[in-house]
Amino acid sequence: MLTLDANVRVYAADTRDPLKHRAAIEIIALAVNARSKLGLQAIGEFFVVCTRKLRFPPTMIDRRVQDLLATFETFSYTRTGLAQAAALAAGRYFFWDAVLIASAEEAGCTVMLSEDMGDGARFGNLMVINPFGPDGMSQRAKEALAL
Repeated sequence: MLTLDANVRVYAADTRDPLKHRAAIEIIALAVNARSKLGLQAIGEFFVVCTRKLRFPPTMIDRRVQDLLATFETFSYTRTGLAQAAALAAGRYFFWDAVLIASAEEAGCTVMLSEDMGDGARFGNLMVINPFGPDGMSQRAKEALAL
Protein backbone atom coordinates (compact mmCIF):
# COMPACT_ATOMS: atom_id res chain seq x y z
CA MET A 1 0.00 0.00 0.00
CA LEU A 2 1.29 3.44 -0.95
CA THR A 3 0.78 6.94 0.47
CA LEU A 4 1.78 10.42 -0.65
CA ASP A 5 3.30 13.19 1.42
CA ALA A 6 1.75 16.65 1.12
CA ASN A 7 4.60 17.90 -1.07
CA VAL A 8 3.47 15.73 -4.00
CA ARG A 9 0.03 17.35 -3.94
CA VAL A 10 1.56 20.81 -3.50
CA TYR A 11 3.66 20.35 -6.64
CA ALA A 12 0.53 19.22 -8.50
CA ALA A 13 -1.11 22.55 -7.62
CA ASP A 14 1.97 24.76 -8.08
CA THR A 15 3.16 25.35 -11.66
CA ARG A 16 6.41 27.18 -10.83
CA ASP A 17 8.47 24.00 -11.35
CA PRO A 18 6.97 22.55 -14.56
CA LEU A 19 8.92 19.27 -14.35
CA LYS A 20 7.79 18.47 -10.80
CA HIS A 21 4.30 19.81 -11.54
CA ARG A 22 3.80 17.36 -14.42
CA ALA A 23 5.37 14.49 -12.48
CA ALA A 24 3.16 15.18 -9.44
CA ILE A 25 0.00 15.19 -11.54
CA GLU A 26 1.01 11.84 -13.06
CA ILE A 27 1.91 10.42 -9.63
CA ILE A 28 -1.48 11.35 -8.19
CA ALA A 29 -3.31 9.82 -11.16
CA LEU A 30 -1.30 6.61 -10.79
CA ALA A 31 -1.84 6.60 -7.03
CA VAL A 32 -5.59 6.62 -7.63
CA ASN A 33 -5.24 3.55 -9.85
CA ALA A 34 -2.99 1.90 -7.24
CA ARG A 35 -5.72 2.39 -4.59
CA SER A 36 -3.39 4.35 -2.34
CA LYS A 37 -4.30 5.87 1.03
CA LEU A 38 -3.80 9.48 2.10
CA GLY A 39 -3.15 10.73 5.61
CA LEU A 40 -5.68 13.28 6.82
CA GLN A 41 -2.83 15.21 8.44
CA ALA A 42 -1.05 15.45 5.05
CA ILE A 43 -4.25 16.64 3.35
CA GLY A 44 -4.48 19.36 6.00
CA GLU A 45 -0.83 20.28 5.43
CA PHE A 46 -1.53 20.56 1.69
CA PHE A 47 -4.36 23.03 2.42
CA VAL A 48 -2.20 25.14 4.75
CA VAL A 49 0.83 25.28 2.43
CA CYS A 50 -1.27 26.14 -0.62
CA THR A 51 -3.34 28.84 1.08
CA ARG A 52 -0.75 30.41 3.39
CA LYS A 53 2.60 29.96 1.69
CA LEU A 54 1.54 29.88 -1.96
CA ARG A 55 -1.48 32.15 -1.43
CA PHE A 56 -3.91 30.16 -3.55
CA PRO A 57 -7.57 31.07 -2.97
CA PRO A 58 -8.93 28.88 -0.15
CA THR A 59 -12.02 28.04 -2.22
CA MET A 60 -9.81 26.58 -4.97
CA ILE A 61 -7.84 24.44 -2.51
CA ASP A 62 -11.04 23.43 -0.70
CA ARG A 63 -12.28 21.92 -3.99
CA ARG A 64 -9.04 19.98 -4.34
CA VAL A 65 -9.29 18.76 -0.75
CA GLN A 66 -12.88 17.62 -1.35
CA ASP A 67 -11.72 15.78 -4.50
CA LEU A 68 -8.95 14.03 -2.54
CA LEU A 69 -11.38 13.01 0.20
CA ALA A 70 -13.84 11.65 -2.37
CA THR A 71 -11.15 9.79 -4.32
CA PHE A 72 -8.80 8.26 -1.77
CA GLU A 73 -9.19 6.10 1.30
CA THR A 74 -7.77 8.04 4.25
CA PHE A 75 -6.09 7.35 7.56
CA SER A 76 -5.36 9.37 10.67
CA TYR A 77 -3.12 9.03 13.67
CA THR A 78 -3.94 7.13 16.83
CA ARG A 79 -2.68 7.39 20.40
CA THR A 80 -0.11 4.68 19.69
CA GLY A 81 0.97 6.36 16.46
CA LEU A 82 1.28 9.71 18.19
CA ALA A 83 3.50 8.16 20.88
CA GLN A 84 5.69 6.60 18.17
CA ALA A 85 5.81 9.93 16.34
CA ALA A 86 6.96 11.76 19.46
CA ALA A 87 9.82 9.29 19.86
CA LEU A 88 10.72 9.62 16.17
CA ALA A 89 10.57 13.42 16.35
CA ALA A 90 12.95 13.36 19.31
CA GLY A 91 15.48 12.04 16.78
CA ARG A 92 15.80 13.64 13.38
CA TYR A 93 12.32 14.42 12.02
CA PHE A 94 9.91 17.30 12.36
CA PHE A 95 7.00 16.31 14.55
CA TRP A 96 4.28 16.40 11.86
CA ASP A 97 6.46 14.42 9.44
CA ALA A 98 6.94 11.86 12.20
CA VAL A 99 3.17 11.74 12.76
CA LEU A 100 2.63 11.00 9.07
CA ILE A 101 5.32 8.31 9.08
CA ALA A 102 3.92 6.57 12.17
CA SER A 103 0.30 6.79 11.06
CA ALA A 104 1.09 5.59 7.53
CA GLU A 105 2.90 2.55 8.85
CA GLU A 106 0.08 1.88 11.30
CA ALA A 107 -2.41 2.11 8.40
CA GLY A 108 -0.53 -0.62 6.53
CA CYS A 109 1.35 1.54 4.04
CA THR A 110 4.67 0.14 2.88
CA VAL A 111 5.75 3.03 0.62
CA MET A 112 5.56 6.78 1.13
CA LEU A 113 6.38 9.08 -1.76
CA SER A 114 8.02 12.16 -0.22
CA GLU A 115 10.65 14.62 -1.31
CA ASP A 116 11.42 15.63 2.27
CA MET A 117 12.14 12.55 4.38
CA GLY A 118 15.21 10.91 2.92
CA ASP A 119 15.07 8.65 -0.11
CA GLY A 120 15.34 5.04 1.00
CA ALA A 121 14.72 5.73 4.70
CA ARG A 122 12.91 2.89 6.47
CA PHE A 123 10.55 3.02 9.42
CA GLY A 124 9.42 -0.48 10.31
CA ASN A 125 7.64 -1.74 7.19
CA LEU A 126 7.45 1.74 5.59
CA MET A 127 10.03 2.89 3.04
CA VAL A 128 10.33 6.50 1.85
CA ILE A 129 10.92 7.08 -1.86
CA ASN A 130 11.69 10.46 -3.39
CA PRO A 131 9.17 10.65 -6.24
CA PHE A 132 11.13 13.23 -8.23
CA GLY A 133 14.19 12.76 -10.40
CA PRO A 134 16.13 14.94 -12.82
CA ASP A 135 13.70 14.16 -15.65
CA GLY A 136 10.43 14.24 -13.69
CA MET A 137 9.24 11.11 -11.90
CA SER A 138 12.04 9.06 -10.34
CA GLN A 139 12.65 5.50 -11.45
CA ARG A 140 12.00 4.24 -7.91
CA ALA A 141 8.62 6.01 -7.87
CA LYS A 142 7.74 4.42 -11.21
CA GLU A 143 8.57 1.02 -9.77
CA ALA A 144 6.51 1.69 -6.64
CA LEU A 145 3.57 2.73 -8.80
CA ALA A 146 4.09 -0.41 -10.95
CA LEU A 147 4.99 1.32 -14.21
